[in-house]
Amino acid sequence: MKKKIIVLTGAGISAESGISTFRDSDGLWEHYRVEDVATHEAYLRNPRLVLDFYNERRRQLFAAQPNEAHRQLVRLEEAYDVRIITQNIDDLHERAGSSFVLHLHGELTKARSERDEHLLVEIGNRDIRLGDTAPDGAQLRPHIVWFGEAVPAIEPAMALCEQADYFVVIGTSLVVYPAAGLIHYVPRATPCFLVDPKEVAVPRPCTVVQEPATVGVKRVVDRLLEIAVEEQA
Repeated sequence: MKKKIIVLTGAGISAESGISTFRDSDGLWEHYRVEDVATHEAYLRNPRLVLDFYNERRRQLFAAQPNEAHRQLVRLEEAYDVRIITQNIDDLHERAGSSFVLHLHGELTKARSERDEHLLVEIGNRDIRLGDTAPDGAQLRPHIVWFGEAVPAIEPAMALCEQADYFVVIGTSLVVYPAAGLIHYVPRATPCFLVDPKEVAVPRPCTVVQEPATVGVKRVVDRLLEIAVEEQA
């Protein structure tokens, strides 16, 4: 049975594909207030603005391509059972070829009923407009976890972390909860790797690769594949 690698990814892995981040100095929050575009209250107050904001994000996504970091993670599947937990709402992991991706904060390529959060509609690169409805007749809204909303995928993510033989963190500052708390569910004896060009406070022993994702992820993947060969020898 293959050993299990759990990978937690954040905005830093997609930034090199041209996907704007929220928290950097030139990120999305420089142009929009969280309260205006990323809360349920904002949606109730001005649904057109919120829909347009995510339509813009979706158009940006479909102009982007997976980068070397996304592709390197696919290489790990040669030797490991790889489960990716992502804070990102893009589909770049899937387009790169990763077999298992759990989205904590929703997906841009899906919409859901205002009335029933479990009623999802695949929309691909299409805009959501006022008047677009789900099969139950309710207005479609982005399938995004907004600030202040519950994160339904957090419990499955915790369960995955508890099973990790190796844990890899890429492009996240580990300050946004509940995602940042996932590292505490990884067994203490599990080797941990972190890739980020910035200094990140890691609450456990971890091999830190202070490089951009497109450089650092290859280094970590190469090492993990070497370990797999050594263990089979």
